[in-house]
Amino acid sequence: MNTFANGIDENFVPSEAVEGANDFGDSGYGGPCPPSGTHHYVFKLFALDTNLDLQRGAKKADILSKIEGHIIEEAELVGTYKKQ
Repeated sequence: MNTFANGIDENFVPSEAVEGANDFGDSGYGGPCPPSGTHHYVFKLFALDTNLDLQRGAKKADILSKIEGHIIEEAELVGTYKKQ
């Protein structure tokens, strides 16, 4: 039986959630930090048909290989940020 969500509440973190590594070499969200000028940031969201078996600090390549063949839908948001 499939269970589908109609949304995700703000600040919701499932108890089994695992954070991967970010561009700063840590876990968690670090926010945009461009050196200068305006930069584009791409956020991707994937709906999967399975749970992933990943360790904390997993790298992007590890995650992308694990989701291959399990993507039901995906969305992308491109935002811009400029240091003031």
